[in-house]
Amino acid sequence: MRGYPASFDSLFEALPEDAPPIKRIEIPLIQRDYAQGRTDPAVNEIRGAFLDVLREAVTGGDAVGLDFVYGEVENETLRPLDGQQRLTTLFLLHWYVAARTNQLDRDHGWKHFSYATRQSARLFCERLVTGALPADAGRPSDWITDQPWYLYTWSNDPTISSMLTVIDAIDERFAGDDLDAVWARLTDRAAPAISFHLLPIEDMGSGEDLYIKMNSRGKPLTPFENFKARFEKTLADADQHRAERFAHKIDREWSDLLWPIHGGDNLVDDEFMRYLRFITEICEWREGRIEDGPLAPRAEGLFGAGNESAGVHFEFLCSCFGVWESTDHAQATFQALFARSDKTAPASREPGHVVLFGENVSPNLFELCCRTFGSTIGRNRIFGLAESLLLYAVVLHLIEQTADFPRRLRVVRNLIAASDDEVRRQNMPKLLEDLRLVVLEGTLNGVATFNQAQVEDERRKGAFVEQHPELEPALTRLEDNSILRGSLQSFELDAATFEARAEAFDAVFSDAGNWRLATGAMLACGEYQRRLRSHEAFQFGSGSADQEGAWRRLLTGTGRDNIQSTREVLGELLDRVTGSDEPTDSCLAGLSDTWLSERAASKRLDWRYYLVKYDGMREGASGIYYAAAGELGYSLIMLRRRQLNSYYRDPYLYAIWLESGVDEDAVEEPWFYGYDPFYGDEPRSLRLARSGSRLHLTETDIAVRVQSPDPSSAEFVALMRQRDDVVEDGGELVIALNQVECERAPVDAEDRIAKGAKVLKEMVAAGL
Repeated sequence: MRGYPASFDSLFEALPEDAPPIKRIEIPLIQRDYAQGRTDPAVNEIRGAFLDVLREAVTGGDAVGLDFVYGEVENETLRPLDGQQRLTTLFLLHWYVAARTNQLDRDHGWKHFSYATRQSARLFCERLVTGALPADAGRPSDWITDQPWYLYTWSNDPTISSMLTVIDAIDERFAGDDLDAVWARLTDRAAPAISFHLLPIEDMGSGEDLYIKMNSRGKPLTPFENFKARFEKTLADADQHRAERFAHKIDREWSDLLWPIHGGDNLVDDEFMRYLRFITEICEWREGRIEDGPLAPRAEGLFGAGNESAGVHFEFLCSCFGVWESTDHAQATFQALFARSDKTAPASREPGHVVLFGENVSPNLFELCCRTFGSTIGRNRIFGLAESLLLYAVVLHLIEQTADFPRRLRVVRNLIAASDDEVRRQNMPKLLEDLRLVVLEGTLNGVATFNQAQVEDERRKGAFVEQHPELEPALTRLEDNSILRGSLQSFELDAATFEARAEAFDAVFSDAGNWRLATGAMLACGEYQRRLRSHEAFQFGSGSADQEGAWRRLLTGTGRDNIQSTREVLGELLDRVTGSDEPTDSCLAGLSDTWLSERAASKRLDWRYYLVKYDGMREGASGIYYAAAGELGYSLIMLRRRQLNSYYRDPYLYAIWLESGVDEDAVEEPWFYGYDPFYGDEPRSLRLARSGSRLHLTETDIAVRVQSPDPSSAEFVALMRQRDDVVEDGGELVIALNQVECERAPVDAEDRIAKGAKVLKEMVAAGL
């Protein structure tokens, strides 16, 4: 016979005359485990969408057909070869509604449902239909697993685990509905809410052969296929013409567009889904909404009949695909607009190109979106919010054919790069409005959510280039530097010096090998540091090749007034480099050496002198220093990382330790830890491993505490007492440092690092 329509309830009784009778359903051994209850994100979305369709059908919506179910009927037992997942979900739905409405005492045919894949799954199905679900049961899976008939070992059966998950998902959706009415719709023989078309296997050849054929060509519906079917219905409910247009486009032009970038599986489903997620998120932001969760219900909220802007959103969706003639066209578009940041060579010098910052950022944002949108590394998006804004800017330009787009795109890039704190999901609707002003109108007036210091910087640079167009190439090259990333608050916009300083900046900072020398040379030119939000913290540059961010935090991210001293010192340094005939590294080293000689001759050895002279005092990778009472002087700590809750150095003690050259096993390496680095009970000290004796510094002295009972320690103390610069104070030998009065406080007239290193060597030599 041919196939016939049936519902899950009528399947067991109301059949055509020539149909084989069915008294039970058994999932055969050749089938896989029940999968709709798996908990990975893709299955969660598929399950949710399927249950939503079923719920709509049984709570007053249109009836739904679940396509074909193929099966072999033998000895009144239907063994489905295709339709296992749908039939199992229908079984669980019927059980749930019957259990909640006291219908389980009747001998329903659908209760004769089992699995032959595992004995545990078969027994679970048999036991499940024996008892009603109390109204106060709470979460159904908890109640079921607490029943005496439930065996603990069943928790290892993936089919049973999936069934429990689906039962809970059914409860979440149906618990508040009129379940008596739901039951009536489920069991309505004349007009069932849910039906399918059963094709007995006798019409289609051997069941085993058919199963092999089906599984050689077929797979479970992909998330995209499920979404597509639901989305077309959403569009049709709003406007049938839109649904037809979407179906035509997605099966032809848009598939042809995405085909060259499929992921190697000869399917473009994943690429469609990722790009559609991007479009959906943009549409939500354009409406001022921030949404999470599965794509299908979000798309329904945007493109469905209940949204007054559904037509506008649909046209935007079509435009997001339509702006690309082909993948080659997309590639050429992005190659003409963007270049990748390259730290080993100068950034792109092609006119109009905008450098994309960040590691491994592909200029082809369309392809990157189709390959990675929605994927994460840890908690971070691979295709981040910044990339979404840039791709939206390009799409918006292509839709509207805006003028002067390369310059406007550069402004957008600069604003995004400077707005780490502002580019957050909750701000995206407002950021899209800002972006539209820049891209469509070419104005910064009204741009209110991007970093306002950068907005002002863009205004200044725009006016500067308008007055001096010949300097635009130098300015854009400087903007493309991976440290500055579009922010030039640390530069004087002075036409007389700008180009030369830009070239000098590139010479100094494009090679990370110069950074250690630059930290010394900058200090030799002046106090360039920036005070951070913490009163006691200061940002300097970093000599570490992997700490570009330290320089960025120093030179960007604030208004010009807050960075004046940094800007002045940087200008001085760059002018010195420009005026030198020596290689850059030699010039930087010479700047430091000349300044140190002058300071040493004047015997004014302040904190800058020590940081310039001793490289170890500039080793802190973060470039962040804390100073006692917020005054840079002889009590500092040097952070390796950016927080105090990590190990850090006392730069003076560290320099003494390095300068002394003592064996590593003689003096413990000086690391310190704690939130209270200046006001603790014990001062930071160098500790001798053998005796526990210590050396520490004060503002005016070197203090030594000898703790060894050995005779050698007494000899050392006796020798120290003979010195003119030593006094005893509270059990410590205090070695005075020669100092001179200055405006703020006394400063050293002799080198405390050199003197401290000498004392430390003497302590080790004495056996302490």
